[in-house]
Amino acid sequence: MKVLFVVSECVPFVKSGGLADVAGSLPRELKKLGTDVRVVLPKYSAISEEFRNKTNKIVEFNVQVGWRSQYCGIEQAEYDGVTYYFIDNEYYFKRGRLYGEFDDGERFAFFNRAVLESLANIDFYPDVLHCHDWHAGFIPFLLRTEYYKRPGYGFIKTVFTIHNLQFQGIFPAEIVWNLLGIHSHYFNEDQLEFYGNTNFMKAALIAADKITTVSPTYMEEIQTPYFGEKLDGILRMRQSDLAGILNGIDDEIYNPVTDEFLKSTFSSKDHRQRKHNKLDIQRFVGFPENEKVPLIAVISRLTKQKGVELIKGVFHEMMATGVQFIVLGTGDHEFEGFFREMAHYYPRQCKAIIGFDEGLAHRIYAGADLFLMPSKFEPCGLSQMIAMRYGAVPIVRETGGLNDTVQSYNEATGEGNGFSFKNFNAHDMLYTIERAIRFYRDEDTWNRLVSKVMALDYSWSKSAYKYNQLYSDLASRSETHVF
Repeated sequence: MKVLFVVSECVPFVKSGGLADVAGSLPRELKKLGTDVRVVLPKYSAISEEFRNKTNKIVEFNVQVGWRSQYCGIEQAEYDGVTYYFIDNEYYFKRGRLYGEFDDGERFAFFNRAVLESLANIDFYPDVLHCHDWHAGFIPFLLRTEYYKRPGYGFIKTVFTIHNLQFQGIFPAEIVWNLLGIHSHYFNEDQLEFYGNTNFMKAALIAADKITTVSPTYMEEIQTPYFGEKLDGILRMRQSDLAGILNGIDDEIYNPVTDEFLKSTFSSKDHRQRKHNKLDIQRFVGFPENEKVPLIAVISRLTKQKGVELIKGVFHEMMATGVQFIVLGTGDHEFEGFFREMAHYYPRQCKAIIGFDEGLAHRIYAGADLFLMPSKFEPCGLSQMIAMRYGAVPIVRETGGLNDTVQSYNEATGEGNGFSFKNFNAHDMLYTIERAIRFYRDEDTWNRLVSKVMALDYSWSKSAYKYNQLYSDLASRSETHVF
């Protein structure tokens, strides 16, 4: 089985969000199952010199982008047993950031064409092209309308994964014919037209052989108007081709038994040393060092999607419970400013660290008692899984992957691995926090809960097996559909 991942970012080379973590971890797990899985991504200038020096150019050719013939180099590197290909074009990818440029539509139109052109040039024809998010959205469509006619391309199947439906790659209609060279007769409501524009993600949803999402609950949610971002109709139409496969975390990177960032290592079987990490992080942020005080952490983008407005709405009531609160992240200026202000107002209870530091994040996960994640929507979420791996009990809203990974604690039966609330309501969240604090003060109950959450397996092994089955089923089909 040969699979090519097409992604716009990938750990350890370059990262802006959770997509990079998935692209870095899942191929390694699939490799363990015997799949020949490779990854292709842009060669951004943001990739460190260390990694850039380890790539070797294997081929170069030109890619047609509208009337322009653009240079494309393919560079190759091996990392952890996986082959990576880098699409090299400095005009498009030597930028200060990965996304958010004025010409993103053209940049990723080039990337989509370049990936398809590269298959023949590197002599690697996969059984399955696994395309991730809008940046690779036109690949299934171009394959089904044009490239299937070429030798080696006809039996390639496509899987498209929606990591976040909110980001779709919507650009002016002219991209279809002026940059991608697709005939304008495809620009209609049933195919590429999207409210007068073109939409990379819509192109994938109508053309991919299989569509996956990053959690079972999110798969159901995006078929409704509330979560569907105006694509719910297409998703309902493709319902039989949808699959919800929960993301995992890298249990080697996130391992409290071996984590070098921690003051003290610990395990699910013996987490008594965990308290030293709590005292360490309290000392680091300037809080009174007291292992009895509940410490709540948020490690997140500070945006409305992440439910930060709920925290803002009841923050003073939260502080009145006597908790300590640490937030690590960046995002909207409104929320960054609010947390800075609260840190000034409650210097012994609140610390706002605006930015991101991987090592510090590990220390916070290992030191916090509770991890707060009240998202408005959450396709999967990795932070709650990482928090549990380190013994921080999650408080979440019941949406997307949070609903699939956290079940509310039931004191009558002892079932559950965290605390959750359903309505997107600040006072429902506050009540849930207060409920969690009550159980925190029962030392025996809390120790059992910490042991339980740490023992859960959210590694990639189960998910990789499901993806491998999906690839095998798809590749065994002899038929291909074209437009």
